Amino acid sequence: MLFRKLLRTMGLYKAQFISMIIMIALGIGIFVGFNMEWVSIDKNANGFLEETGFADFRVISEKGLSKEDADSIASLDGVDKASRYLSVQADVKEKDGDTVSLTVTENAEISGFALMDGESYDATSNDGIWLSDKYANANGIKLGDSITFEYKNIEFNGIVKGLIKSGEHMVCVRDETQIMPDYNTHGFAYISPAMYKETAGFDYYPQINAISNLSKKEFADKADEALDTTLMILTKDEIVSYAGPQGEIDEGKTMGSILPVLFLLIAVLTMVTTMHRVAAKEKTQIGTLKALGFKDKRILRHYTSYAFIIGIIGTVLGIALGYFVAWLVLNPNGMMATYIDIPEWKLYLPWFCVVILVLILALLTLIGFLSVRQMLKGTAADSLRPYAPKKMKRLLLEKTALWKKLGFGAQWNLRDSMRHKSRTMMTLIGVVGCALIVVAALGMGDTMDAFLDMYYGDALHYSSRINLSEQASYEKTDELIEKYEGDYSASVAVKIEEKAVSLDIYHTPSDLVRFPDEDNNFVEIKNDGVYLCMRLAEEFNLSKGDTFEVSPYGSDKTYTLKVAGVIRSVSENMVISPEYAESIELPYTVNAIYTETDKTDISSDSAIASVQSKKAIIDSFDSMMELMNLMILIFIVAAIVLGVVVLYNLGVMSYTERYREMATLKVVGFKDRKIGALLIGQNLWISLIGVIIGIPLGAAVLDYLMHALASEYEMKTVINVSTYLVSILLTVGMSFLVSLIVSRKNRKIDMVEALKGAE
Repeated sequence: MLFRKLLRTMGLYKAQFISMIIMIALGIGIFVGFNMEWVSIDKNANGFLEETGFADFRVISEKGLSKEDADSIASLDGVDKASRYLSVQADVKEKDGDTVSLTVTENAEISGFALMDGESYDATSNDGIWLSDKYANANGIKLGDSITFEYKNIEFNGIVKGLIKSGEHMVCVRDETQIMPDYNTHGFAYISPAMYKETAGFDYYPQINAISNLSKKEFADKADEALDTTLMILTKDEIVSYAGPQGEIDEGKTMGSILPVLFLLIAVLTMVTTMHRVAAKEKTQIGTLKALGFKDKRILRHYTSYAFIIGIIGTVLGIALGYFVAWLVLNPNGMMATYIDIPEWKLYLPWFCVVILVLILALLTLIGFLSVRQMLKGTAADSLRPYAPKKMKRLLLEKTALWKKLGFGAQWNLRDSMRHKSRTMMTLIGVVGCALIVVAALGMGDTMDAFLDMYYGDALHYSSRINLSEQASYEKTDELIEKYEGDYSASVAVKIEEKAVSLDIYHTPSDLVRFPDEDNNFVEIKNDGVYLCMRLAEEFNLSKGDTFEVSPYGSDKTYTLKVAGVIRSVSENMVISPEYAESIELPYTVNAIYTETDKTDISSDSAIASVQSKKAIIDSFDSMMELMNLMILIFIVAAIVLGVVVLYNLGVMSYTERYREMATLKVVGFKDRKIGALLIGQNLWISLIGVIIGIPLGAAVLDYLMHALASEYEMKTVINVSTYLVSILLTVGMSFLVSLIVSRKNRKIDMVEALKGAE
């Protein structure tokens, strides 16, 4: 009997039950999906790094490192393995403009690769090339094809014997200026040490990669002592193939702990409000069951089962939605796969999500239990009396002259809002949540667009960047600068305390490279000190006028620098002028020339290591923008669904609670249109208040997210006027549309039935 009643009751209140299921599914789906994303990236990416022997430390020396040096590092306590390693940017002779990171490792167990297709790696092969499978697929290169790489007038010609993926090139970008991989123009390839030595005629290795569980300080102290010199040492955290995925993991943790939690909170609050109203509407039915002899415990179990069933269905649908959201981002053809190159993407449901889902199900069941228990108080006769809202006192506003000036509709809606405070607050929270999410999501796109326009539109005016080889002479460098009428820069690897950073010397008389400050105004690099990027200034608590010391790697000298200003940068660096470098007697070698000459018009030269066009850098953002646009779309769709469901559910509740009041209005002569206007007016006022609260909250959340998620780009948060307008129109328009749908129900009011019930 009670089971049949359960089905009938769920059918009677189907709008409320469906809305609760949707809200729970949406909240759980967004929460599970975003947490599955970062956990899956963590397990898949870090598992692949371990499989391919990703190095924990890199010892770097431009002078080159010997086999004996590698053996010395390998013999250190706490070091498992060590190997000499080389990776340089080489041009692809058959593909004009294409480059690869040409890589050699003396021990394939360190900084090696995973074979996807073809022959196994042969360290003695004189003609074997193991090529990135993504680059090969993007350019129609197959196993057995001949391919030639050019580096410093040296040609490495061989046969593609294997298609591979590598942990060292898991995020395959040319350099720090390129954010997203572009496999149409850039890939990576491995050749054997034997082929390298035979073709080049020498075995110069500027790097030793080591696998170790030591801290950086412990490893650096032991390495410096073993090699009897101070060399630049980078940890895996400073390598893009590790830092990039770790950044995505950290961003996922942040995202999974903010916006998805908002969805869950609104879902739980919706459950509280709706279950209370359903229990109140069922008060007479509860009294009938008590009169028929049903025990309180059995009635309590019966009505509590509603909340449990809703929780189970919502949780199952939410988990399915979570898997879909995670798959949308992490599938092999998805946006994340264009950034992180790994063999497979498996989805993992985090253990803490399972715990939280169980707790949420228990909480939802408890909400149902408490809602019904309140209605069971008293005798059967008490329960048979219909639920009556609490009597409310006169509003303070009613005691003022302003109250009499308000129209009937305003007075009626104010009284109703105060009488049903929980419903009013839930409507407000739903609107605030919708406006907040829309502003934050669209603002992400505005901020990124502004960043691209400012940095790659206004700050960088060059067409091509010429990267010079280590062997380029001073005379040849001056010749190239004059030939291409270029500005130039040099980089000196230094350390502040134990942190490795780049000290860049820029000479830019043609303004081909400009530097934005914290307010996005461009500053001139003068002979008055060093200009720090925002991250370094914040990390070391430095501001204009402060001084600090740096020490170049490979040198025992220490230089004291004075802070002249703070700038925005896409890399952790500091900038000085050549005049300031001379004033502190800092030696440097020019390694890059910036010119307005197109890449195709720059002749090959032994002094030129590679040429990179600005257009290629900008094009690499396309994939990043596609990933961001997908995330924005997910949030906006979720925000709209959230708003529609919350407002419709609460609108139906408002309609049922005021059923007798609206019937009374009909009796005294109010038309359906006038009554509908009263219902719409209340929701619109609440929506306007919600928008006023939600928009600044959305801006604050966006500012926090941009600092937490994209601090490495040092972006300034930007929200366009169009975003504000779209957010207002979308939120208020959605509220109006839902209110209009609900208001049409008043045409079906049966005045006799509504008014004949007992008071």
